[in-house]
Amino acid sequence: MADLPPLREVIARHGLSASKALGQNFLFDEQLLDRIAAIPGDLAGKKVLEVGPGPGGLTRALLRAGAEVTAIEMDSRCLPALAELGDAFPGKLKVIQGDALKLDHAEIMGGEPFAVLSNLPYNVGTALFVRWLGGENWPPLWTSLTLMFQQEVAQRIAATPDNSAYGRLAVLAQWRSEAKMAMKVHRSAFTPPPKVMSAIVHVEPREMPDGVSARVLERLTEAAFGQRRKMLRQSLKGVPGAVEALEQVGIDPQRRAETLSVADFVALARVLSG
Repeated sequence: MADLPPLREVIARHGLSASKALGQNFLFDEQLLDRIAAIPGDLAGKKVLEVGPGPGGLTRALLRAGAEVTAIEMDSRCLPALAELGDAFPGKLKVIQGDALKLDHAEIMGGEPFAVLSNLPYNVGTALFVRWLGGENWPPLWTSLTLMFQQEVAQRIAATPDNSAYGRLAVLAQWRSEAKMAMKVHRSAFTPPPKVMSAIVHVEPREMPDGVSARVLERLTEAAFGQRRKMLRQSLKGVPGAVEALEQVGIDPQRRAETLSVADFVALARVLSG
């Protein structure tokens, strides 16, 4: 196993500091990083996609776990530190400089199954998450998502109905996946410490319900939770056939979106997908 210098030493040597503009917060605690890398199970010989590795804290934990890592990094300042890591683990790390939102992840990963593990930059985390959960092709190429979010976002992903955190993210994460909060991470673990606490969400795909279009479900949740204080008969007016579909599946149009279960949204989407 490669004998690596402490992360703080690497960062000091390369003159790196976390960029506020890129939503960076670095993790230095190697034991914590190893625990994060262990969440999806044995990674030995598995392909892993990491977005926003920064100077490579989580990357080295993934490499230590035996993973073959493809990392997408936007910040050119971090590339020399990642290159050193690549030298320490020959043939196990591929670094792509670019914007993860603009790249085709399936293509980058060679069309083969891969796990996603990432301490996501705060400013792109939700957009990437929604993208990974979307699309009609299911199951996806990713076998699991293990992602660091602000704790508030993590709570929204794992929330259940009749909870103020329950909304579009919960439905999108849970209608054909298992989503759970895997670990809380104190703000003091980061450099610089963010203003808020963080948490890691772990998502695994499961079978997709029959007769449901992902796009229809996305439109439904967007409309329903876009005006969450309004009754469904108002908030769903802009979705053709949605108010009639409520009656068909026996949902009172005077209810609000946050009272509907994930199964209720699936039932509505099935009627509208027909």
